[in-house]
Amino acid sequence: MNEYDFNGNGKIDPEEREILMEDRRRLMLDSDAKRDTQRRLVVGFAIGQLAYPLVILLASWAGLDKAAQLITDIASVFILAASGVVAAYFGFNAMESKNATSSDRPTN
Repeated sequence: MNEYDFNGNGKIDPEEREILMEDRRRLMLDSDAKRDTQRRLVVGFAIGQLAYPLVILLASWAGLDKAAQLITDIASVFILAASGVVAAYFGFNAMESKNATSSDRPTN
């Protein structure tokens, strides 16, 4: 709280409280935007992983055998990268929620 006591009088005045509340509001909005962006990214990669085989089949069905072969050749790299993004998202969320619950506990 001392970082918001700009005039150094040892208490938070109404103007300082307004700045404190604005700072907290912006932190919450930034956190929400970050979570939304991460969620959209993971959903996009998950859909991409599911649609990838369909793209190969559609390219082959459309007579684009060379395109289907090229897409198949890079499939292992794409699936590995997409899986890494999805796994990291869930892993970091699990770690974050574990840290949030452990920080709520009182320390002796």
